[in-house]
Amino acid sequence: MRLVQYKDTAGAQHVAVVEDQDTLIALTGVATTRELAGIAIAQGVTMIEAAKARMGEERLDYNAIASEGRLLAPITHADPAHFLVTGTGLTHLGSASARANMHKADNKAADETDSMKMFRMGVEGGKPAAGQKGVQPEWFYKGDGSVVANPGADIPSPSFALDGSEEPEIAAIYVIDQDGNPVRIGFAIGNEFSDHVMERQNYLYLAHSKLRACSMGPELLLGDLPSHVEGTSRLYRDGKVIWEKPFLSGEDNMSHSLANLEYHHFKYDLFCRPGDVHAHFFGTATLSFADGIKTQDGDEFEIEAAPFGRAIRNRLKVQAERPVVIKTI
Repeated sequence: MRLVQYKDTAGAQHVAVVEDQDTLIALTGVATTRELAGIAIAQGVTMIEAAKARMGEERLDYNAIASEGRLLAPITHADPAHFLVTGTGLTHLGSASARANMHKADNKAADETDSMKMFRMGVEGGKPAAGQKGVQPEWFYKGDGSVVANPGADIPSPSFALDGSEEPEIAAIYVIDQDGNPVRIGFAIGNEFSDHVMERQNYLYLAHSKLRACSMGPELLLGDLPSHVEGTSRLYRDGKVIWEKPFLSGEDNMSHSLANLEYHHFKYDLFCRPGDVHAHFFGTATLSFADGIKTQDGDEFEIEAAPFGRAIRNRLKVQAERPVVIKTI
């Protein structure tokens, strides 16, 4: 089952079940995915059970809602400061070049970069046995709920950015219950948009490069994530595809287990604050930037994978320069 959040023509927020590629079934008595999650947690039922219990008779035109710009991200919070967006990198089994670099590093360990060390550590210790703790992954913070662009909306890139390129990834969505326990409510396909030129200047700029917008959805996949996910990432310019490539995700294609990535995020009390929402990106091995593509204002990103239904598409919009004025009192 997959859910979407949307606004009606009056601007009120709603939740619906995806019946097929053209039709949504509106849920009754609930306005947001987070509210539905709260009900499921309180009643001790799954998200699927909670959604089925609230499926009404009203059918909606999915295409009309999308074309009118009324689709929302699959999870929201009334206070964006309580919606944390984070992620992990170097988690996927990568490209042939990454493997070639790994072989080279094996032969000359002194020349191994920190990135390659982190990747190798994940390969060797990222999938621990049940009850054991695996190696920590690379981790980053993207921002709060204010950085999440809706499906179909522009992805803003700041004027000072050196690059703004897509990263096709899966994000897991969590709600923290009243006892401080993370509850995973589903998964969404997403674009973990980043500044790769800045990161390439120096790996210590990774934190800066990740402080960018992102997008996810429009559909929230309920239940378990398939262990093998195949998708496609595309870049459009002037309505034409200028780059297209398949990508793989799911645990079969990762050097870390989901459980290990989740543990090393939620082991911090800071991330177990009751009522908060988390979207945690799981990484990728496929980038247009890695193939020498330089994006420009007006380019459109499209990312799709069958388990997640409708593709997510966003246009790159370079923002005007904003002076930074520091006041003293």
